Amino acid sequence: MKKAIVLGADGQLGKTLFLLSKNIDVDFLFCSKSETDITNKESLRKVFHKTNFEYCINCAAYTNVEKAEDEIEKAILINANGVRNIAEVCKENSTKLIHISTDYVFDGTNDKPYKTTDLTNPINQYGKSKLLGEKYLKEVLKEHYIIRTSWLYSPFGKNFVKTIIKHIQNDANLKITTKEIGTPTSCIELSRFIIFLMIKDNISYGIYHFSARGSTTWYDFAIEIAENYDPKKVSYISATDNFKTRAQRPEYSVLDISKTEKIYGQLPKWQNSLKEVLEELKKFP
Repeated sequence: MKKAIVLGADGQLGKTLFLLSKNIDVDFLFCSKSETDITNKESLRKVFHKTNFEYCINCAAYTNVEKAEDEIEKAILINANGVRNIAEVCKENSTKLIHISTDYVFDGTNDKPYKTTDLTNPINQYGKSKLLGEKYLKEVLKEHYIIRTSWLYSPFGKNFVKTIIKHIQNDANLKITTKEIGTPTSCIELSRFIIFLMIKDNISYGIYHFSARGSTTWYDFAIEIAENYDPKKVSYISATDNFKTRAQRPEYSVLDISKTEKIYGQLPKWQNSLKEVLEELKKFP
């Protein structure tokens, strides 16, 4: 049986992987931030020396886009230096690394979906730290998969879907931006792809873009959530093109998923993935 370690297991993707792992013929070890600190190489070595892992899945990241503008050193420590630590320890142990990156490595000036080969040019500190992590990883470890994904949501943790539902439940009026275009991506779908990479075992290393099919704005995403969750509350959501944030965001960050679909098959439309996550949410109190 294959053995895999999941770092950042207490985040929404780590928790989703845990949910799906029960039906998979892989022996997983899930490590939370408190159990394994990726910014401390000795902490990583300690856990890697316990078992001969074939795969490491790095879900650990600094993801607060707004705070990263001020906490630049912390974002780099986790998203870049931490990734280099993981890559170095994976190399020492002949472990393949599956690393999660972001659409925010692009500047948003494209008028068509970004390919894996397109020029990167992050416009905020979060994106810069994630791109630096990609660079370090590629320099250190050949046996790696970098999965760039976008607008992640799940039944777990803090994410846009759960935030909108909470506001809907409280009858709150919401103004949601129409300025950004991207693709919502279910952690359930992403977890399935990660598991596929491990089980298939002969997929070429490198960068893959992963999202659902299609694109939308945050406003239209919020409307779709409301229509599926409680259609009577759709009127509580209004559009705005004047939404100020500390961090600059790419106005267009749709990912070209054709390379991924060639090895994996056609991905679902984002509306269908949303319905699956909303059904899953019903199982939680």
